[in-house]
Amino acid sequence: MPEVVFSVDQSKSMRDQDVPGHNRWHPDIPNVAMVKPGAEFRMECRDWTDCQIGNNDTADDVRDIDLTIPHMLSGPIGVEGAEPGDLLVVDILDLGPVPQQTGDAAGQNWGYTGIFAKANGGGFLTDYYPDAYKAIWDFHGQQATSRHLPGIRFTGITHPGLFGTAPSSEMLAQWNTREQALIDADPNRVPPLALPPEGTNALAGTATGDLAARIAAEGARTVPARENGGNQDIKNFTRGSRVFFPVHVKDAKLSGGDLHFSQGDGEITFCGAIEMGGFIDFHVDLIKGGMEKYGISTNPVFIPGNVEPRYTEFLTFIGISVDHDTDTNYYLDATLAYRRACLNAVEYFKRFGYSGEQAYLLLGSAPVEGRISGIVDVPNACCSLYVPTAMFDFEIRPSAAGPATADRGQCALTTI
Repeated sequence: MPEVVFSVDQSKSMRDQDVPGHNRWHPDIPNVAMVKPGAEFRMECRDWTDCQIGNNDTADDVRDIDLTIPHMLSGPIGVEGAEPGDLLVVDILDLGPVPQQTGDAAGQNWGYTGIFAKANGGGFLTDYYPDAYKAIWDFHGQQATSRHLPGIRFTGITHPGLFGTAPSSEMLAQWNTREQALIDADPNRVPPLALPPEGTNALAGTATGDLAARIAAEGARTVPARENGGNQDIKNFTRGSRVFFPVHVKDAKLSGGDLHFSQGDGEITFCGAIEMGGFIDFHVDLIKGGMEKYGISTNPVFIPGNVEPRYTEFLTFIGISVDHDTDTNYYLDATLAYRRACLNAVEYFKRFGYSGEQAYLLLGSAPVEGRISGIVDVPNACCSLYVPTAMFDFEIRPSAAGPATADRGQCALTTI
């Protein structure tokens, strides 16, 4: 096993670890360890919410989650010799749930998917499903099943939802300025257009005193993907992947977390993956001056791993950039087209006995594939959503016999 450079006791909050992690991006969060180029090492991780979600049959915890706490990240890990302008080469050697443990923390042989309430985060279909819901998943080796989504069993494509390098001071200021401008465009929107720095519950790693206070006041929230990588939620960042990160500060300062047992393209419920704590093993190296050599200046580049579920048959749903609720055409809007593909899939699976919320949870967590199929033919963008047929224990393809309707139970609901 590689050397553990960041360890986690899953019975304790990230704040109470012997070496705490962090939940904001800032260049001055101190390194917790240093490694050399060529090193292989392990980071252990808490689930992204610091385990605010329980293995139970209520979604009250999803409804009431404190979103000033996520994402809890392990690190930063410094890489000797890394300088601004380099590329940090990161290989994902292995990752998974918490090894050989069962317990109350997500990742201890179980995980969860949540639909966030519109008033607290929302999701891709929040205007259609504005309340909070949840599904608990049990892990069986590489496969997952849920008492809240009976009739389904699939192999996960395990990956980190979030990892990246630290921003420079200049980059951090740029993020905060442009995101505040977006917020100011519609300051009362629910959910908000972006999240500004927030000192409440900020965790600055091992920083203390005035430094910790400054990090809390300035640090960028970890919710979106940005130039440093961050919360990209790319399901193909699985074992065997190689990622080339732009380096913006001395030592690069690699951090990560938000591990997923599985996820559909888009992670559409916001908490759409099967969330868990666990471990991730990395190998790192450097390409000196790589940003200029390869023109990689704004975002990472990656080579997908070759470890993924071998699903070969799909039922594919199509969406176009037309709001069918108002019969309004939008010009080449791929976001709307993908939303319509998802809504078409939800409506289809309701015919088999699932609720709309169950179908929504499924599309966020199962290894569905989303694609931009056409984005040039005016006025309609076309997106497609590929759903593996083999993960159902009944036939889902259309036939003259009609859909196999049955009682499919229900997901976890909130109390009134």
